[in-house]
Amino acid sequence: MTILHTDIYKLSIPMFPFTIATGTMHYAQNIFLRIHTDAGYYGVGECSAFPMIVGETQATCFEMAKDFAALWKGKAALAIEDRMAELHAFTAFNATIKSAFDMALYDLAARAAGQPLYRFLGGEKKELETDLTIGIDTPDNMAEKAIQFKNNGVRIIKIKLGKNGKDDVERVRRIRAAVGEDILLRIDANQGWDFNDAKQALIEMAPCNVQFCEQPMRSWHDDSLPELRQSVPIKIMADESVFDHHDARKLIAAEGCDYVNIKFAKSGGILEATKINELCEQFGTSCMMGGMLESRVALTAFAHFATAHDNIIFYDMDTCLLGHKTDPVTGGVQYKGYFLEIPDTPGLGADVEESFLEQCEMVSI
Repeated sequence: MTILHTDIYKLSIPMFPFTIATGTMHYAQNIFLRIHTDAGYYGVGECSAFPMIVGETQATCFEMAKDFAALWKGKAALAIEDRMAELHAFTAFNATIKSAFDMALYDLAARAAGQPLYRFLGGEKKELETDLTIGIDTPDNMAEKAIQFKNNGVRIIKIKLGKNGKDDVERVRRIRAAVGEDILLRIDANQGWDFNDAKQALIEMAPCNVQFCEQPMRSWHDDSLPELRQSVPIKIMADESVFDHHDARKLIAAEGCDYVNIKFAKSGGILEATKINELCEQFGTSCMMGGMLESRVALTAFAHFATAHDNIIFYDMDTCLLGHKTDPVTGGVQYKGYFLEIPDTPGLGADVEESFLEQCEMVSI
């Protein structure tokens, strides 16, 4: 199967404002790809640029995608490791846009095998229940939002924190008091605390029965994570500290985390995400499947990947529930309440409506 050309789209999806420690988002600034082949069908891929974390924007992804598409033209689509090695040799980093190309190749490979992606990856169906995230706001407003979530059937709430340790403790206390003890609470500081704030906040939050804390400090403080982990009663999940399996190996060996959050926008796609999960599994470290602000195209890939790996036991796949004002995706994963159901059609099983793509800036290479 030979790659003929690649269509590259700026897939901008308007959002209701959503605030985390690193900023407020008003649009999902994504890139959507269709890699066309001589087999008569194309593979799709998507990524979501999140500059505050990965250092890429929609504009940089769009420009790099042109170079990547030219590099792959006339090459074998099913030689995934070779194709990704070419991208890594061409440029360091740029994991986000690489992940869209990786995703499209896996879509093609699974379609060629006549299998849904999760089965192509060696998995069987399992239950996927996502959390639902509350963005940073006043303690009163966050507690009110948590009550709304509970009344709507949410059983796992993720709380965005990281602005101020003392205020964050109050946010969690108010939310726990509002929803009672039956709701699972997770917190994510998005690198917002320093060591002392993180230690104090996590000790004071202990009575609130928090399942884990994602990324309490900036990744350049990774050398302090082992000490923090030993000093607090709440388990630590690494997110921005783990982009690839080398990061995971070093952090786990240093006993700096209990869990790892896998995101394609950090790993560069399924190929590297598989290596991260395999390494974590070897060390007995469970993983979470997360994402940025992707549409249901990439969300479908996340669900396939999570389904295929038993070591992934936490699911943070609520992006499309958080505030996308429109859903341009056809097929793909469906929300049944807060459970995700993936299609059994060959490949990824998702695409974007032609009418929406006609409004997007695009180039064909």
